[in-house]
Amino acid sequence: MNHYRARRVGALTAALALGLLTAPPAWATPAGVASAGSADFTKAGTRIAIAPLAACAVDGTTTAASEPVTRAGIRFGEGGSRCTTTVVDPAADRTTTTSEATGRDFELSALVSAGGPRLRIAEWKTSCSATDRTTEAGWGANGLGGFAGLPEQVPNNHVHEVRKADGTVLARATFGETVVPEPNDGSIAITLLHIRFTEASGVTGDVVVGSAACSPTP
Repeated sequence: MNHYRARRVGALTAALALGLLTAPPAWATPAGVASAGSADFTKAGTRIAIAPLAACAVDGTTTAASEPVTRAGIRFGEGGSRCTTTVVDPAADRTTTTSEATGRDFELSALVSAGGPRLRIAEWKTSCSATDRTTEAGWGANGLGGFAGLPEQVPNNHVHEVRKADGTVLARATFGETVVPEPNDGSIAITLLHIRFTEASGVTGDVVVGSAACSPTP
């Protein structure tokens, strides 16, 4: 499995040059969360909504699992997550956290009827770990299919255009989508794959495969 990482050191470090730097309110500054994936899109008047699968949080449900989910145009295989807190210095009440999610057998077929490819990922993992000084997020994936022209080494925030044979862009797929808040508080969020459909596809909405986020520990 190919692995990629992003790291933050302290709340005063300059923002990493990763493109998207403004965190949406929903990702404020979680202590540690992870999910195998989700989807919310509409095709031909039918809405397909899949709530976050196998979602965990260090201050909530710390382990989770999800069974395979199949809807029109999309499939997620089994997923799992683990969000843990470890006490590394009891006298100083110092902790570290690790939040990770795994999944397998993802397939998006919603673009096939528009002349697009069938997109597949055999297995994937996202993670976010934190200490009182740093946060680090990473992702890995194996068995990608349908992403013609994807580079062998995929940088974070790489946008891949999903096209039909005549070159029409049907969706934009962002790999390793990395979000850091402004103002900088040291937290970080990462999504393995974020697919956003274009108007030409006849589909509206988006799909998320593998996400994790964390903040420095107290």
